[in-house]
Amino acid sequence: MSISGMYMLNAEEYKEEKIQQALSMLYADRKNEFRELSHVLLNEKALKSMPNWKEFVLNFSLDVESAFKTWSGRSPLSINSPQKALTILRQLGHEKTSMNQLAHLLNISYNLSLEFKEIYKRLK
Repeated sequence: MSISGMYMLNAEEYKEEKIQQALSMLYADRKNEFRELSHVLLNEKALKSMPNWKEFVLNFSLDVESAFKTWSGRSPLSINSPQKALTILRQLGHEKTSMNQLAHLLNISYNLSLEFKEIYKRLK
């Protein structure tokens, strides 16, 4: 597994071995959600050539949760908050035809992040 360049997973609070364990447990239950997000975030060529696509999707999901904390006022605004929000919305909203589709993807991302953190916390 390579988490280089994935700044959300490279945070000091996470250890690489536990990330892998938690990710494999989460993926076992949430394969469909990972696949749905991967098809939105990555094109087919990138998906086939990217061995760490699950880590990429998880990193994105952690980023969505972090952005939501800012949007809901639980975290202070940073200098990058507006750009981060627009980037997330643009990535998920590409070729979507309704706000419901976008909200569905945001919910998937947010829930994956929360479930990962809960699994990670419970691992010894």
